[in-house]
Amino acid sequence: MLLFLFRLLSRLPLSVLQGLGRLVGRLVYALPTKYRQRLRANAAQAGYDSPAFARRAAGETGAMILELARVWFRSDDSLARVRSSPEDEAMIAALHAQGRGVLYLTPHLGCFEITARHRVRRHPLTVMFRPPRKAVLAPVMQLARESAGMKVVPANQSGVRAFVRALRQAEDIGMLPDQAPAEGEGVWAPFFGRHAYSVTLPARLARQTNAPVVLIAGERLPKGAGWQLHYVPVPEPLPDSPEAQATLINQTMESLIRRCPEQYLWGYNRYKTPKGAPAAPGALPSGDAA
Repeated sequence: MLLFLFRLLSRLPLSVLQGLGRLVGRLVYALPTKYRQRLRANAAQAGYDSPAFARRAAGETGAMILELARVWFRSDDSLARVRSSPEDEAMIAALHAQGRGVLYLTPHLGCFEITARHRVRRHPLTVMFRPPRKAVLAPVMQLARESAGMKVVPANQSGVRAFVRALRQAEDIGMLPDQAPAEGEGVWAPFFGRHAYSVTLPARLARQTNAPVVLIAGERLPKGAGWQLHYVPVPEPLPDSPEAQATLINQTMESLIRRCPEQYLWGYNRYKTPKGAPAAPGALPSGDAA
């Protein structure tokens, strides 16, 4: 049923889908829920504390969700609307020319699904898939990603081994840097001036395979015009400690998010303490805030 609904929605023009998504997003935000409180608190933590910003951000979250129908099931048309600068494409080509696979980190910013589809058309790409909390979405997401030509691996040790093999074969991989990892798979590191339990896998893979780490996002353009890709490489070499590595990646991610902050998923519970994880350290000094 859900697959049928997404295919049906994909027939709508992109501008209509995004506009409808913004309307739904703002309506959901108008309800007095924990989601509304969390969105406002997380945005304010980063310095975006106006109610108008929060409403726009909620609208963009709605657009992020509904545009997936078009991205997943009208892929060729969607990819034709992607803009990527010659300078950024040359940067990635130069990394491949060195015989290195690229480790892409795609935060929940703009249309994060379009980035992988754009990259896999140019170079082999493996992505990690963690089933969503709503199980009904899992088969739709899995089908959509596999049909795009990318290799999909599970979020476990088997998937990690597949990532290592891909990078050693100079292929690219992609993963999310802003999901709270499971117990033992992260460290506490500053994110917009507050400690967030942050993934350590990207840095471990990069150091193990000499892969460059590049943050990438697809900024949603007005009036259904498509998406502008942004690339921000993480400075090399990476620091030695996991905490310093996670801090550097989070800082790089912050700089990317600030390019189009209203399109970030502020409603995600980024500052939660995963079950079994150590308690977060004390408050950061005020100078570390965004």
